[in-house]
Amino acid sequence: MKGMNYQDIIKELKKKADPRNKEGMIRFGISGKGTLGVPVPALRKMAKNIGKNHELALKLWDSGIHEARLLAVFIEKDISEKQMDEWVKNIDSWDICDQACSNLFDKASFVQRKIDQYIKSEEEFVRRVGFVLMATLSVHDKKMTNKEFERFFPLIKKYSTDERNFVKKAVNWALRQIGKRNLALNKKAIKACKELQKIDSKSARWIANNAFSELTNKQIQTRLMK
Repeated sequence: MKGMNYQDIIKELKKKADPRNKEGMIRFGISGKGTLGVPVPALRKMAKNIGKNHELALKLWDSGIHEARLLAVFIEKDISEKQMDEWVKNIDSWDICDQACSNLFDKASFVQRKIDQYIKSEEEFVRRVGFVLMATLSVHDKKMTNKEFERFFPLIKKYSTDERNFVKKAVNWALRQIGKRNLALNKKAIKACKELQKIDSKSARWIANNAFSELTNKQIQTRLMK
């Protein structure tokens, strides 16, 4: 598959299209716009065979095809601030958001200021990107200090009242992942949960109760104690 050009890849994606898989994706809240129904494992296999390719990634993203955009995320070798901003504005589905954050965006040197920028946006998926980046950094960035993560707690509290499904789930994910990073952050995350429980907001209370249940779980506590 190495040496395949843009047209070859689009043809291959369309050949792998699966209407039944597309229906299943839509049921799980994935956008049906430009979606072919190609499963992620097949896309990852394609990406591995294609290799990293910046110019090709740009063309695939601009195609507007759902799976082509996922493929673009997997083969992009580096991303500039301008490109990230442009791609984030195009995101219309939680799976592209999460894959972009965990496979590409969270490796950028400027990721911290992008978090601050994106969470201020009123666009649902742009704000989601900001909080998903908090979650993925807590897993992937081993060099970040507790202090760097602690600055996210006031932001989590501030935006916990956003009732939109894809935002509140991302805020919850960020709180849970930060709280599972180590014992010190776990204690602070549990404290944050208790603060959220007092807010007069269904979203904030759901985030708090769901995260509290996981962060105080015996299995999680045992792992962190070790």
